[in-house]
Amino acid sequence: MSGFTRHIFVCTNQRSADDPRGSCSKLGSEALHAHFKQEAKRLNLKGVVRANKAGCLDHCALGPSVVIYPEGVWYRVRTEADATEIMERHVLHGEVVTRLLMPDHPAPSALPPLKP
Repeated sequence: MSGFTRHIFVCTNQRSADDPRGSCSKLGSEALHAHFKQEAKRLNLKGVVRANKAGCLDHCALGPSVVIYPEGVWYRVRTEADATEIMERHVLHGEVVTRLLMPDHPAPSALPPLKP
């Protein structure tokens, strides 16, 4: 079996409610992680794309935070519809979803499309 083409890391960090840094988990990142996994299955990407839980990605105040490798594109993902759009546009077609980019994290100008 060859390695995964793309890894999707979803911050599932938990902090107390009074922590000023925020918490991606409190913003729904666990459900978003599950949705990314569901989308990978729906798009027949098992063994090609992996959705992983991640500890703190140091952007919880802006989260839920998601980063996709190997490109290193950072997203702020708030809804399941955002996750679906990332899967269909970025993961499948190599198109950066600019409206969801994490502030201060520029994306590469071109991404390779997925070749399952």
